[in-house]
Amino acid sequence: MSKACFVRRCAEIIACIACVLTTQVSAQSFPSKQLEFIVHTSPGGGTDVFARAMGEMLNREKLITQPILVVNRVGGGGAIAFNHVKSKRGDPYTVLTVATGSLLSAAARTELNLGLENYTPIAFLAMDPQVISVAADSKFKTMKELIEAGRREPNSMAMAVTTSLGVSRHLLYLLDKETGAKFKFVAFKGGSEAVTAVAGGHVHFTAENLSEMYGHVESKRLRVLAVTGEKRLAAVPGAPTLLELGFPMMVLGTGRGFAMPAGVPKEAAATMEAALRKFYQTPAWKEFAARNMYEEKFLGSAEFAEYMQKRNGELREFLLAVGAIKP
Repeated sequence: MSKACFVRRCAEIIACIACVLTTQVSAQSFPSKQLEFIVHTSPGGGTDVFARAMGEMLNREKLITQPILVVNRVGGGGAIAFNHVKSKRGDPYTVLTVATGSLLSAAARTELNLGLENYTPIAFLAMDPQVISVAADSKFKTMKELIEAGRREPNSMAMAVTTSLGVSRHLLYLLDKETGAKFKFVAFKGGSEAVTAVAGGHVHFTAENLSEMYGHVESKRLRVLAVTGEKRLAAVPGAPTLLELGFPMMVLGTGRGFAMPAGVPKEAAATMEAALRKFYQTPAWKEFAARNMYEEKFLGSAEFAEYMQKRNGELREFLLAVGAIKP
């Protein structure tokens, strides 16, 4: 071996060792600086509320000792936020606040290049059921009346949704398919805007998370007609499930969890997963989950990844039907 080759080879080995040592130090000290929780919807919506509460509680419980900044990157049905996290490959300080329906819809659209391989699932903590609601002074008192009107006068009424391909829009597709009714939809930047539009009488109904509209329900500005979970919700015990009403295909909800970009150090991902797993057992989480009417369910990184892959397949029928993806 020539002297030049020997020197070059030594330099390569030294660089490799330095890279390994840097990664180990970085992983061992994680987190050593501020984290960003990225939210794809505007402030006040269910995903935003979840992110801000989680950041505050993780700090308060001393499970994450570094500051957590919530950053709203709104637009493109979530694509702006998802692209931002994708671009941070290998950076464990960028954490996506996952609303499963929106991320899965984006992932299924191949033209967006936002496949699930671009993210590292960390933990799933709960399901946030959707509830179908109308303004308190609406003429519709039951789900049956709303459906019958949608059959009688196709496309005369609109549903407020947060994105054109999210969970609420998926529910609307199933509602049309299973009942023969026909409804339009109006997309808003976040759940709080969608709910406010319905409470103000500007849109006929919505199907956002109960946590986003409960203030309006308590103040009697909104009336809940049905819920999309497997069982009735204690906060609105008089509202039947769609399952009870004979629509088994309409058990839907927004999964709440966190993911990092692809390529992050395994140790950093494991540290974050462990912190969330420990937090899931605290009274603070139990109280928050109950207050927000979540269906609690913890999935670690591997289980969360499996869940997302399964749900990704289930969304294809909807996305194909509305022309969002090609066969």
